[in-house]
Amino acid sequence: MRILFVVTCLLFCGISYAQLPVKAEDISPLLVGEVLPNVTLQTLENKPVGISTILRAKKTILIFYRGGWCPYCNLHLSEVGRIEKDLLALGYQVVAVSPDAPEKLKPSMDKMEISYTLLSDASGALTKGTGLAFKAPAGDYKFLADGQGKNSELFLPVPSLFILNEKGEILFEYINPNFKKRINGYLLLAAARVFAVNK
Repeated sequence: MRILFVVTCLLFCGISYAQLPVKAEDISPLLVGEVLPNVTLQTLENKPVGISTILRAKKTILIFYRGGWCPYCNLHLSEVGRIEKDLLALGYQVVAVSPDAPEKLKPSMDKMEISYTLLSDASGALTKGTGLAFKAPAGDYKFLADGQGKNSELFLPVPSLFILNEKGEILFEYINPNFKKRINGYLLLAAARVFAVNK
């Protein structure tokens, strides 16, 4: 009986240590039709906010990015910023989430000259709950430790974009393990137009 207990404990410990995939290609993200978990994020003022509270307002373009230190993320966020007026006209709001600490969000907004909402998921609650998190490569630790904590298992999101309805249901998703590849503005606008009229 005692041996069975020890084996069970070891199995559960092994599962807890293996929660994060080692490679971006190994993630298991939520699929179209599934609903995002209702977790708490931090605003740039370091105030807690439930993701469902934000999504309830209107349909949402939700972006997961690696952080303000990532040049590919910055280019993509800027491109989305250039078409934000078109997305707003279609009835959407734009929200972007990263592992960056709250105090790093405003500098990112200023640098990229964007006005849409940036949120901190330094705890990884949303990124992990959506199935987008993987173990950060050692080379990225210096960018992540300040926001996530030096003693935590550092993670990165696979850069992704979701179109969500007011219930947090996924209507469309673009997920690419190659962090250099992002959905372009033309394709995003085309998808946004489709789901603006179709629920």
